[in-house]
Amino acid sequence: MGVDTWCPCKNSDNLSRSKLITQKTVERRNFLKAAGMTVLATTGVIRMQVSSAQQAVPNSSGTEPPRLKAPANAADCHIHIYDARFQSSDPALLNATVRDYRLLQKRIGVTRVVIVTPRNYVTDNSVTVDAIKQLGLQNARGVAVLRPTVTDAEMKSLNDGGIRGIRFTVGNPLTAVVSIDMIEPLAKRIAAFGWHVQLNMPADKIVENADMLRRLPTQIVFDHMGQFPLPAGLAHPAYGVIRSLVDKGRAWVKISGAYLNTKIGPPTYADATAIAQAYVKAAPERLVWGSDWPHPSPPVKPDDAVLFDLLTAWAPEEATRNRILVANPEALYSF
Repeated sequence: MGVDTWCPCKNSDNLSRSKLITQKTVERRNFLKAAGMTVLATTGVIRMQVSSAQQAVPNSSGTEPPRLKAPANAADCHIHIYDARFQSSDPALLNATVRDYRLLQKRIGVTRVVIVTPRNYVTDNSVTVDAIKQLGLQNARGVAVLRPTVTDAEMKSLNDGGIRGIRFTVGNPLTAVVSIDMIEPLAKRIAAFGWHVQLNMPADKIVENADMLRRLPTQIVFDHMGQFPLPAGLAHPAYGVIRSLVDKGRAWVKISGAYLNTKIGPPTYADATAIAQAYVKAAPERLVWGSDWPHPSPPVKPDDAVLFDLLTAWAPEEATRNRILVANPEALYSF
């Protein structure tokens, strides 16, 4: 019988082959890891694990997509664009371009959008009209800021550019570029275009001006659920004013800005959630949703996926969510 004799040269060859196999295995695992796959070391089986796409977005925390899948033609009905190409009263405030916003659309899955002119552009709505043009009239609309000095020709041009309403931010007279006394005269002029009046108005002012609001010949859109002071919340009389207008088919509410008016905060925003749920229970046909990107107020930006996922708590029924995200924006903004 032949006897195998130990030979140092054979051991060296085996060691070299072992190192080569180990190196190739590591390289292969690194490749598979980069490709989003997992190697089961004990069995040698390759299991495809396609991880959810992550997307970093300027002016937004987090990178994970929301758990909630947006329906086709879902609309984000409240964003702002800040573009350095356009003259601003505060150029250092923010940089949030259409290109940046497309990243948010990719992350949360919405395709339609309503752009609201921020007050740092005063009454120059060029930045908003330009953004609508970039995004396309098929999927974008705008809300302008105007004063009574606007001409009919200017309004016609804005209408052709996709503007469907005018906004009044009147919380602080020292920084506001429009005033409450401008609301009714302008509402009478925009009625011919079918535009609406959008109000970013403190709850106390809503109560004080309830009679004027009831006289307006246009639809009214209340920003960010009315922003009732906490802990009063739904007990504030402004809720009754808004509900009376909603119930008569005269007003809409943006269920948005949960992070703007909360003492509880993320991830549940339970105090804001209670207000949103009350609106959904009362009149889901008069609600639209908005991200409020790029979140100009807070120094720490919220997670937009968390904000979008709040809809599962606010409107648990899929049909209701689809109405808020698709059908209602189509009716209000003429998509």
